[in-house]
Amino acid sequence: MVKTTVEIPSLSKVYVEYFNIGAAVNLRTIESQKDLLKKHFNSITAENDMKFIEIQPAEGQFTFEKADQLAAFAKDNGMKMRGHTLVWHNQTPDWVFQNADRETLLQRMKDHITTVMKRYKGTIFCWDVVNEAVTDEGPELYRSTKWLEIIGEDYIEKAFEFAHEADPEALLFYNDYNESNPEKREKIYKLVKSLVDKGVPIHGVGLQAHWNLVNPSLEDIRTAIERYVSLGLKLHLTELDVSVFNFEDKRTDLTEPTSELLKWQAERYDQVFQLLRQYRDHVTSVTFWGAADDYTWLSDFPVRGRKNWPFLFDEKHQPKDSFWKVVQY
Repeated sequence: MVKTTVEIPSLSKVYVEYFNIGAAVNLRTIESQKDLLKKHFNSITAENDMKFIEIQPAEGQFTFEKADQLAAFAKDNGMKMRGHTLVWHNQTPDWVFQNADRETLLQRMKDHITTVMKRYKGTIFCWDVVNEAVTDEGPELYRSTKWLEIIGEDYIEKAFEFAHEADPEALLFYNDYNESNPEKREKIYKLVKSLVDKGVPIHGVGLQAHWNLVNPSLEDIRTAIERYVSLGLKLHLTELDVSVFNFEDKRTDLTEPTSELLKWQAERYDQVFQLLRQYRDHVTSVTFWGAADDYTWLSDFPVRGRKNWPFLFDEKHQPKDSFWKVVQY
């Protein structure tokens, strides 16, 4: 009997008429997953290597080596690159807030944004300018952070203004998680609408899309997309993964995903991409927060010592049922 091998199509080529297909990368994965990245993805995002603490660990001391290597990988392989992230309450070094009044902190913010964005002008086509600035629950809109405490609520619009000044060509995004949860969705909407109403240079909303097999519901995702679309902005899925464990599931006994979990995951990816294709005029980029199951931030989070398998490609970089569901439509 003659064995036939099915040709594996390029994921990004299948979706070339719909949206960019991206992956979050680091210095290890651009080597260990190089062939997979080159075949299936036409966009990358630095997982951590462009965050404040990595790029300016001490005042005026910029360390661009890692970020430069990732940017070179994108350029060498004809890929677009998303910038992640400029202003965030996490992974920001302590010095930024020390002995800082409003004007000092605004100047530090501006200096950082300007230096970083000018360096990657023409290489990075869009930036997550402000990351995770609203609360998950409760009556408060703004997350309590040093940025908010020292500068005030307008720190967000200032960040966008500085970013637009540094690179007028770059698309500027507000990025957040739990973006399809109804309570948080309305907070994100309220924040972004206030920026739009004030004429702040913002071009899009980043939906992190750290989802699992059942949450958020497809209806909640659709409602969130509709809500953000109504603001007249672009939408990017910025950090997509589909955990095989629901949030309440704390088990640690699995050394590989069960066939049932993989089946559910494939159905979930199928539903998600059906929905995204319907919004092709608004969703212009879909970035996975990784590329294959051999490396994911979800291993050890939120349960220590537990592996996860959230992507379209398995630990050996082979396509899973989820992949075939996404490309065969």
